[in-house]
Amino acid sequence: VQLQACGGGLVQPGGCLRLSCAASGNIFSINRMGWYRQAPGKQRELVAAITSSSYTNYVGSVKGRFTISRDNAKNTVYLQMNALKPEDTAVYYCNTVPYDSTLWGQGTQVTVSS
Repeated sequence: VQLQACGGGLVQPGGCLRLSCAASGNIFSINRMGWYRQAPGKQRELVAAITSSSYTNYVGSVKGRFTISRDNAKNTVYLQMNALKPEDTAVYYCNTVPYDSTLWGQGTQVTVSS
């Protein structure tokens, strides 16, 4: 089983994107879920996390711009990204928090460029 993120694309600075990730019920209901990203030449980092009761936290660089949410009925987690910056360019993944190495999918590419 892998978690497949989708919704990425090319966007200009200041633009927005919404990522989504569907998970199986077993994974979704018992775990904190998170969005990670990996930029070229950098380590993968956790940028946003959400508990089963929708408590959220964010890495400082995205606070106020990104919003993580979940739809428990659809077993889906979302990442709304606003005011995107070139430094947000990366491949974005979803996974549990802490991550489960067996669940990494291919991710979705987000490119912020004019």
